[in-house]
Amino acid sequence: MLTDGIRFLSKNVAYHFSRNLELYSVWRRRLHQAHIFGRVKGKLRTMKIDTPEFRGLFTPELNKLIDLFKKHDYELRIAGGAVRDLLMGKQPHDVDFATTATPNQMKEMFELEGIRTINNKGESHGTITARINDKENFEVTTLRIDVRTDGRHAEVQFTKDWELDANRRDLTINAMYLGLDGTLYDYFQGQEDLLERKVRFVGDPASRIQEDYIRILRYFRFYGRIAKTPNDHEEKTLHAIQENGAGLAGISGERIWLEFKKIVCGNFAGNLIKIMHDVGITQYIGLPEKPNVEEFEEVYNRAHHLDPQPMTYMSALLSKEEEVYQLNKRLKVSNDELKLGAFILQYRGVSMGDNPIRHCQHLFIDNPGKDVKVRALVTELVKYLGDQELVREFSQWSPPPFPVSGYDLVGLGVRKGPRFAKLIHELRQLWKQSDFKMTKEELLEHVDDILK
Repeated sequence: MLTDGIRFLSKNVAYHFSRNLELYSVWRRRLHQAHIFGRVKGKLRTMKIDTPEFRGLFTPELNKLIDLFKKHDYELRIAGGAVRDLLMGKQPHDVDFATTATPNQMKEMFELEGIRTINNKGESHGTITARINDKENFEVTTLRIDVRTDGRHAEVQFTKDWELDANRRDLTINAMYLGLDGTLYDYFQGQEDLLERKVRFVGDPASRIQEDYIRILRYFRFYGRIAKTPNDHEEKTLHAIQENGAGLAGISGERIWLEFKKIVCGNFAGNLIKIMHDVGITQYIGLPEKPNVEEFEEVYNRAHHLDPQPMTYMSALLSKEEEVYQLNKRLKVSNDELKLGAFILQYRGVSMGDNPIRHCQHLFIDNPGKDVKVRALVTELVKYLGDQELVREFSQWSPPPFPVSGYDLVGLGVRKGPRFAKLIHELRQLWKQSDFKMTKEELLEHVDDILK
């Protein structure tokens, strides 16, 4: 294999060196980092697939895209996660494409053929989005290498070498390509790792992580998607994560939350969170110094079948409501997620008594906001507690309309202000305690007593 590797290098040295010295140097360094002469070997493996999922991709719009690239003599292949999904017998939700054409060449080609391009914010990194027949969008990215990285961003340089592009990717299972004729192109044993349900970095884990520290979280996310057992991690991978975990401190909260929410909802989340804490990275993603890992595992085990929201799971790692707001400073969660976390921390320890459905109904009435959002808060709390029957029962309950309106109180001469709001609240409490049976007339009889 060493001889094969030397022949591979020799055949390509003159071409790359003559075209671009910097590109050649980067290429040599990346090949070394990827252990071309070790486990990975950099040896192309190919095979053909022909599955219903693969055939299902070929819409008239995709066929038109393929014909355009063929006509202009540019290579086009499916890349990344869609290849992984197809090999696992899954229909991809999103399909990304890679090509030997540069962004300018793609734009010229699409303009010549009357194809509109949209949302070209990723053009500096090689991505052009074409809209075919005003019906379907296709994201196509030029093959590239990362010339410089700082752990968050990369300066890229375009190439026509598929192996170089594969070599810059994070995990072997994400570094495969699929030709539109069904040919799989696999340089780093991605298919073998996928069959064995192994999650491995392309080459040296530390080098891949240092190029973009978010890859630490991507590793755990894909472990939850791919692995068959909870603790089948390679020691060198966990060591690299532990040594480089502090790099997550420089990653934006939005990017961290995007990955982390998929980890907490994925397989083996309890084990993965424990490992993440053990290797010392939870402190860099907004969690307290001592997250409640045991509570998280309990909630995950009892609620996973109920499909809770990510923030429902995250709440289990927190001990008090203030920690939700500290978490938000780091992760920049949505307002609804923030409210959900605070709601669960406030009510998870409150006993539901002998009538849990009545307790849920009262929570619904007592918390202001749009009905659909308040219902979601209460439902997620019940999921947190793992009560499937109560989730079903509460989902079937339709809250009756509160019979008293503001106009009724104004008609009685009550002016709007603090007393007005207090009156509405007290009347709602009376109505709630009556099991929502008191009429408007009965409630209004209590106005004078409340205002005394």
